[in-house]
Amino acid sequence: ESESEAKVDGETASDSESRAEPAPPPASVDDTPEVLNRALSNLSSRWKNWWVRGILSLAMIAFFFIIIYLGPMVLMMIVMCVQIKCFHEIITIGYNVYHSYDLPWFRTLSWYFLLCVNYFFYGETVTDYFFTLVQREEPLRILSKYHRFISFTLYLTGFCMFVLSLVKKHYRLQFYMFGWTHVTLLIVVTQSHLVIHNLFEGMIWFIVPISCVICNDIMAYMFGFFFGRTPLIKLSPKKTWEGFIGGFFATVVFGLLLSYVMSGYRCFVCPVEYNNDTNSFTVDCEPSDLFRLQEYNIPGVIQSVIGWKTVRMYPFQIHSIALSTFASLIGPFGGFFASGFKRAFKIKDFANTIPGHGGIMDRFDCQYLMATFVNVYIASFIRGPNPSKLIQQFLTLRPDQQLHIFNTLKSHLTDKGILTATTEDE
Repeated sequence: ESESEAKVDGETASDSESRAEPAPPPASVDDTPEVLNRALSNLSSRWKNWWVRGILSLAMIAFFFIIIYLGPMVLMMIVMCVQIKCFHEIITIGYNVYHSYDLPWFRTLSWYFLLCVNYFFYGETVTDYFFTLVQREEPLRILSKYHRFISFTLYLTGFCMFVLSLVKKHYRLQFYMFGWTHVTLLIVVTQSHLVIHNLFEGMIWFIVPISCVICNDIMAYMFGFFFGRTPLIKLSPKKTWEGFIGGFFATVVFGLLLSYVMSGYRCFVCPVEYNNDTNSFTVDCEPSDLFRLQEYNIPGVIQSVIGWKTVRMYPFQIHSIALSTFASLIGPFGGFFASGFKRAFKIKDFANTIPGHGGIMDRFDCQYLMATFVNVYIASFIRGPNPSKLIQQFLTLRPDQQLHIFNTLKSHLTDKGILTATTEDE
């Protein structure tokens, strides 16, 4: 016994903790509004759940339309609020599971790291998209110049606080929770930051992907509810192949139609930019070729079926097929991942914020994966050099550096025949 106690400090205690069954989180309760409970009291639980989910889904869709109408700034604030709520739900699960061990500073450090990571990401965004404003204000210019150093210093402070909080009998458990916090930051904060970047590329890159995920979720549920017979995956017993396949085809059609409607409006297709003169966001521009109707030849095989030789459509609609396909075939794996996570901790939902739907994270498990795909897709296939950002950076250079770039560019354009060489140049 004395030899076993002579192990490295904290190993014996932490080993026993890791083998111990975590305390189960509080059991979920029926959080359906009393009005709906009374109105649907005569229905079976299956149909009652169908109506509750349907009514509240329509309410959430209506709310989504309202925040879109309110503009980019409100959308960014909503994304921020959703991110904080999702982080809270996941961290609360960890705290509820391990609360009996009374880990020092766990929740405080978790929220501190959330603050640090948000400071880093949003600071990068402000510097990138509000460059002129940042350069105009001296305090902002200094914060922008040393932004990454400040961010790293803040993180190091939290790191040192974590090391100082280590308790002999809880070493392993504390490192578990340290990893828990960082994985949560990676899943929630990093990907919500990508949602903001997608929004700045144009409202259409924000609305269409989110709407495709919502459509797939609804249509997969509808097809599964009425036609589902074949189980899809053990992690989610209620998911069926019928719902999965039906949701895919419905989402592709929905994506094509929504893209066609939105591509005709500048307020949706123009990048979101900050206007320094009015100190507000603007979404006015000359639409790119991506959002101009073009004529496409239809393959001969399809021509014999539909009788059309050509079709007029926006190039963005072709991209929408890729977005819809990902939302239907890969996006659900974000939900499967969340289902596995919940099963690991024997919980039904992340929270009970939305009756019939669970927590905010239950609704956004697929959205975060979709946001990452859209950001990678834009960077790989859509986005080119941004002239306005190049000019902004050019204007911050010293005069001699600006003159050097000017002469180099002038020489390059002259060699290509775009500019005519003057007598002075010769």
